[in-house]
Amino acid sequence: MKLYFIDREQELEFLENRYKNGNFEFIIIYGKRRVGKTELIKKFLAGKKHIYFLCDKSGTERNFVRFKNKVAEYLNEPTIETNDPEEVFKNLAMKSKEKSVIVFDEFSYLVEKDSSIPSIFQVAIDEILKNTNHVLILCGSSISMMEKGTLSYKSPLYGRKSGHWKVLPMKFKEIGEFFPKNDNCKNIEFWSVLGGIPLYLDYFSDEESVFDNIYNQIMNKAGRLYEEIDFILKEELREPDAYKGILTAIGSGKTKVSEIASSSKIKIQDMDKYLKVLIRLGIIEREVPVSESKKTKKAVYGFDDNFFEFWFEFCEPFKSDIEIGEFSKVKDKLKSDFNSYLGRRFEKLITELIKDKILLKDMSFSKIGRQWGKFEGEKGKNSYEIDIVALNETQKEALFGECKWQEGVNALEVVKECFVKSKFVEWNNEKRKEYFAVFAKSFKNKIKEFEGKKVYCFDLKDIEKTLKKGR
Repeated sequence: MKLYFIDREQELEFLENRYKNGNFEFIIIYGKRRVGKTELIKKFLAGKKHIYFLCDKSGTERNFVRFKNKVAEYLNEPTIETNDPEEVFKNLAMKSKEKSVIVFDEFSYLVEKDSSIPSIFQVAIDEILKNTNHVLILCGSSISMMEKGTLSYKSPLYGRKSGHWKVLPMKFKEIGEFFPKNDNCKNIEFWSVLGGIPLYLDYFSDEESVFDNIYNQIMNKAGRLYEEIDFILKEELREPDAYKGILTAIGSGKTKVSEIASSSKIKIQDMDKYLKVLIRLGIIEREVPVSESKKTKKAVYGFDDNFFEFWFEFCEPFKSDIEIGEFSKVKDKLKSDFNSYLGRRFEKLITELIKDKILLKDMSFSKIGRQWGKFEGEKGKNSYEIDIVALNETQKEALFGECKWQEGVNALEVVKECFVKSKFVEWNNEKRKEYFAVFAKSFKNKIKEFEGKKVYCFDLKDIEKTLKKGR
C-alpha cells in the first residue's frame, strides 16, 4: 500500500463525535466495495477498546461461534459456553465495564445468508446494549443488502440507529497524494480509468504509463482488476447477466431507455427497475438538461462510475479476444478512442471541481450539468450541446463552459461558438447575467472578456495550482 490513509476527515469526525457521547451508539457504515470503509474503521479504532469482527458467508451459527470466541478473548476468559447470540451479547454487556466499540464488518454477508439477522440484532440493541455506553458499528459493502437489512422501513433495525454514513469514493483532489510523482495530466488519466476507489488506485504504479498500467492490471487475465466487474455484479445483483447487457448497451453509446432496452433485449416496461438499481449502486446516472425539470422526457443514461465506464467501453466488447491472449483489437480501440474518453471524463471532473468550490469558488450555483437540445435553423431542426451550464437561480446568473482535452486551445474561438449556443438555452434569457469559461490541457491564447461578459480560462497548470491551494 502506497499510503495507508488519505482524507476521510469528515467521516472520522463523525465517528469521534458519536464515540464521545456517553450513551449507547448504533452506527451503520456502508458504501461501494474497495472504497476504504475498513481502513476508516481501523483508523477510528486506534487507541480504543474494541472488538473487530469480520463476517463471512459460512452462516449464522459458524459466525456467532467465531464471534463468541472473539468476545471471550476480549473479556480474557477461556470460553463462553453458550452459542446463543443473545447470551453472547449479555456476557459482553455485563462483564465489559469499559466503553468499547463493537464492529461487525461485512455485516451484509450475515443478512444475505439469514433474513432473521436484523431481528437478532434488534433484540441485542433493545434489550441488552442500549443501557450501556458501548458503540455498535455494522459495516457492509453490499449496498442493496445494507439498505434492505438495516436502513429500510421494513427492517427490524429501522429507527434504531443513532447515525449512518455512506462512504463515497475519494475526490480527485486527493489523487495527487496517492501519486505525488505524477503531474496533473497523468493523475487525470489514472482517475478517469479508476475513479476514486483507493484499492484500485493502489494497483496502479506511478512508475508506469497509464497504458502500461491498463495492460498489466485490467486487460490481463492475471491483472488484479480483470475480474473485478464480474465479481461486483455477482455480489450485488440477482440477475448479473441482465444488468451486464444493460451496461454493455450504455458502453456502446446507447443513452435513451428505448435504445438500451432494444440493445439489451429487455422489455422496455421492465427497464425502470433495472436502471434504478444501477443508479442506487452508483454505477450509472440519469441525466437531464440542466435547464429542464427532472421529470422531462429528455433524460439520458450514462456511467457515473469511471471504472465501469472504462471497462464497458474498452474491455467487455473484447473479452473473448483477451481470454485467448489476442490484444490487437483492444489495443487499437484504446489508442484510437482513449483521448475521446478522457475528454468526457474531463467534463465530469471539471463539474465536480466547480461543485466542490475548488474552481470558480467565488461563484455560487444551485444547478450544474450538461445542456443539450434542438433549435430551429435554416434547414430545419438542429442540435446543440454545451459541456457545462451552471445556474444561480437566486441571482439569475448563468455560466456557460466548454471542456477541451486538447493542447493549444484557441479560447476566443471556443467562446464565440459557446456564445452562439448559449442563446438556445431557455432560462431567464432577458434577465440573466452571463459568464463563460473554457477548460483545456493548455491554451494558444487566453481571454478575459467577450462581448462585455467575463471569461474564465483554466488549463491543467491553473487547475493544479488551485488544487494545491485547497490542500
